[in-house]
Amino acid sequence: MTKIAAKDVESNRRRGGDLRTLLSPATAHATAGFMGVLTLQPGEVVTEHYHPYSEEFLYLVSGELLTKIDGEPMPLAAGEALHLKINVRHRLENHGTEPAFMVFQLGPLAPRPELGHVDTEPLPGQEPA
Repeated sequence: MTKIAAKDVESNRRRGGDLRTLLSPATAHATAGFMGVLTLQPGEVVTEHYHPYSEEFLYLVSGELLTKIDGEPMPLAAGEALHLKINVRHRLENHGTEPAFMVFQLGPLAPRPELGHVDTEPLPGQEPA
C-alpha cells in the first residue's frame, strides 16, 4: 500500500497547469496505470496531446473546463467525468473565473514512459517547429 499527498509531489508544468502524478510506477510501483491531479487557473491550458497506449479517465472535482476532443469543443462541469479512448487528441482550457481541479487516471501503461504522450501542438513557451 502506498499513500502520497499531492503537496509532496513536484508539479509538472510542461504541458500547462499544475499537474501532479501521485500514484505511478515511480512513486507507488504501480504496474497497470497511473493517477494524479491537475489544477488549472483561469486562462491556463493543457496543450493538445494524445496517449497511444492508454485510455484516460478524467473527473472534474471543481470549476469548469472546456475540453477539445479531436478539435471538437466539449464543456466539462464539476461533478462530471470524461473517458478518452486511446489515440484521441485532447486539450483542456479554463475559461472560467475560478481554478479548476481535476483527478485523472491512465491505463494501461505505455511500454516506456517517454512513449506515453504525443504532443500535437507547441508546448507553453515554445515556438512551433
